[in-house]
Amino acid sequence: MAKNDYYQTLGVGREATAAEIKKAYKKLAMKHHPDRNQGDKASEKKFKELSEAYEVLSDDNKRQTYNQFGHEGMDSRFGGGGGGFSGSGSFNDIFGDVFGDIFGGGGRSQSRRGADLEYQIELSLEEAVNGKEAKMKIPTSINCVDCDATGAKNGTAFSTCAQCGGVGQVRMSQGFFSVQQPCPRCGGRGKSIDEACMTCSGAGKTNKTKSLSVNIPSGVDTGDQIRLSGEGEAGGQGAPSGDLYVSVRVKPHSIFQRQQDDLLCEQPISYTTAALGDKVIVPTLNGGKIELKIPNGTQSGKQFRIKGKGVKSVRSNSTGDLYCRVHIETPVNLTKEQKDLLSQLDNSFRKGKSKHIPKEHTWVDKIKDFLG
Repeated sequence: MAKNDYYQTLGVGREATAAEIKKAYKKLAMKHHPDRNQGDKASEKKFKELSEAYEVLSDDNKRQTYNQFGHEGMDSRFGGGGGGFSGSGSFNDIFGDVFGDIFGGGGRSQSRRGADLEYQIELSLEEAVNGKEAKMKIPTSINCVDCDATGAKNGTAFSTCAQCGGVGQVRMSQGFFSVQQPCPRCGGRGKSIDEACMTCSGAGKTNKTKSLSVNIPSGVDTGDQIRLSGEGEAGGQGAPSGDLYVSVRVKPHSIFQRQQDDLLCEQPISYTTAALGDKVIVPTLNGGKIELKIPNGTQSGKQFRIKGKGVKSVRSNSTGDLYCRVHIETPVNLTKEQKDLLSQLDNSFRKGKSKHIPKEHTWVDKIKDFLG
């Protein structure tokens, strides 16, 4: 059975903001929460659908992937980062994130996975088409080396957390709802620090600018993202690090325009080349040259296709085409002799107007008919 559209499930439009999505989920989750509808299988199913939709749409990266590829394309185009409703987090985790204000604190504790980071890289069109190895410097947080990310001063002991009794979780309840959350005192570890590390002040991580290399695959385009697993911010007190998403922006090119996997260039030609026909040289993105035959009588705006000279697709082995669009350049700064020659040529055209300039002839007839 096909899945419902996540936006329809939450009753929001595709342009909804994160706040609007959260508000819609909060309202519907309260209505269909199992604790409020005990024994009602329909409400239980609806609550799971709501939580699944919210898990995807509340995550910017998952939402972007879902918007592009729908339910069938939740895997990242570059080897991860998308994923559908993974089930790795319980419904209570999601519910606790949204209703954290009701229960006296957010659902995310300091001991959870580190935050994802995004870095935008600018590439020339040549770099995007051919690929490259890019060097980056990323301001981020790393695990504290002085305390091995524990947050405690070396040589000091840990005590059992007095609030959760060493379990690491506390249950917060109000009305119909009961949510299990990481202990706010110990961050879910079940132990309290007796003396904090002086380097990281007990956080287990410190700030640093990290140097990285990333392999940019050939064929990327503006808006594409490359995921570097574990290169995001360090998790609090030794939890796993987040991921780094490298977002691509391709700078405009002086000659070529990109249209998906095709390239387009504008080729000026002379009046005589258009009328009599000739051969012109068309550049390619890799620095080569192609001889293009312009047939006689070519009109301005005519587009010629040069097969296989576009961009190799990042998603397949196919390669796009190069399209050359010609524009007739009107002569300027004419000498008297040149003007006289053009006048003679024009007079000869007028004698056989319907044959030499058929569009103008047809247009003049249309105007005469219109004006009566």
